[in-house]
Amino acid sequence: MDLRESISNQTDVALSISKLLLSKEARDKNLVYSPLSLHVVLSIIAAGSKGPTLDQLLSFLRSKSTDHLNSFASQLFAVVLSDASPAGGPRLSFADGVWVEQSLSLLPSFKQLVSADYKATLASVDFQTKPCC
Repeated sequence: MDLRESISNQTDVALSISKLLLSKEARDKNLVYSPLSLHVVLSIIAAGSKGPTLDQLLSFLRSKSTDHLNSFASQLFAVVLSDASPAGGPRLSFADGVWVEQSLSLLPSFKQLVSADYKATLASVDFQTKPCC
């Protein structure tokens, strides 16, 4: 999938979410959300999913495969998260991460994907005895 098509699909998803939020949740309210953040988190979830969950995420994100989502994230971050040098373009800070219960394990390929393509931090957390702060 080329970058232009991926951006078009991501824009369609963002507009669909916006329409839903504005019609149901944000009527007469102020609302701020990041379509890119939602797309990234759903793409990361898709990367770790399979079966019907994966199928539903791919359908919602209008993508043919997780490979397309991962490639889009990698290309997008290479442009958007540049260093603001004359050849680099805009400078944008973006925070994302994956926090996993420490008793669970992640496949090394998923860890690599999250850190390389999504530039996300991975952390093991004790959700069972220290669920907060």
